[in-house]
This record gives sequence, C-alpha cells and structure tokens, in this order.
Amino acid sequence: MAGAVLGTLVFAMGIGVLSDVIFHRAPPAKPGYEIAVAETPAAGESAPAEPQVPLPVLLAKANVTAGEAQAKKCQACHSLEKGGPNKVGPDLWSVVGRPVGEHAGFAYSAGMTKFSDGGKQHWTFENLFHFIAAPKTFVPGTAMGFAGIKKDQDRADLLAYLRTLADNPEPLPPVEDAGAAGAAPNGSAPSGGNAPANGAPAEGQPAPAQ
Repeated sequence: MAGAVLGTLVFAMGIGVLSDVIFHRAPPAKPGYEIAVAETPAAGESAPAEPQVPLPVLLAKANVTAGEAQAKKCQACHSLEKGGPNKVGPDLWSVVGRPVGEHAGFAYSAGMTKFSDGGKQHWTFENLFHFIAAPKTFVPGTAMGFAGIKKDQDRADLLAYLRTLADNPEPLPPVEDAGAAGAAPNGSAPSGGNAPANGAPAEGQPAPAQ
C-alpha cells in the first residue's frame, strides 16, 4: 500500500513537470494586467483639429432629423424646450448664439466661467462644434462629463437641430467657396450662403414645431 501511494505521488509530480515543459509560459516583464486608457490632452495643450470639410459646408448639408436623434444623447443632462428646467446642465433652448455661461439660474463650473470671459464668448456654431467633440479638451475644467461626438457630420446635424430650437434661429454661416458648396446633397449649391440645413427654417422664418 505504501508503495502504491508513493508511486501515485511520483506519477503526479511527473505529470506536473511534464505539463510545465509542454505549456511553458514566460513570466511578463511587468506583473499585472495592462489597461489601455485613452490619453487626455493637458489643458491648453492643443486646439481641436479643424474638420476636413469646412463647417459651413457641413451645416449646409446637415440633416435636422438626424440631428434630433443625436440630441437624445443630450437629454439625460439637458432640457430642450423653451423655458425648460435646468438639470445637470442648463436648458438648451436658444443655445446657438447665446453668451457662454450666462443662462439664468444655472451654476457654471469654474472652467466654463473662465472660458466665458464675462459673457464675451458666445456659443457660435464653431465653438459648439468643437465643444461637442471633446468638452474637457475645448473647455478645461468644465464639469460636463460627456465623452463627445467624434464624427464631424453627426455634430453638424446636431447643431442644425439645436439651431431650430429658438424663436429666431441663428443664420447659417455662409459657404464662401462656391465649388465646395457644390458638395451639398443632390448637387445643388446653397445660394448666397444662406441656404438652410435640411429641414431647418430659412433665415427670417419661424422654426417648425418639433
């Protein structure tokens, strides 16, 4: 019996040594698991990259319906209706064109207050376009914890929709290059730089009910 037990132990040890030889794995140079984390640029490290297609062209061919779908990402933290309540973020009615950090009744972060420069900065199409892409990069210190919308056209669609949320929608920026304007859908170039985004009201016309 003792011999059988001893033989079993020797056999088990042999199996262990053999498995180590067959399935040998070199130990990692650094113990633990490496977790890939996206690098966050330091405050003021670099300006947001300009879109490959100029923003006026993106807005000229923007789709308001697609922008309304993008706006659902905003509704967890913002109301969109006129006179809507401030939530985690301020109400976004008439946000396009209004002074930064000036919405009544909302307590802005120190970063946003600094960026507003006493209300001198406005939420222009350009500022909103870059802010929505990467809030914490464009406005260091902002409390907005949104990851951002990376695709240029998706952001342009969202801005085209937000533009309609106003009693007097901001005019679209003019498309200076007539050749670039020809990139508009169906081959039609916006005339005079004031062509509205798809579904958006023309300058001077009331916004449609949403």
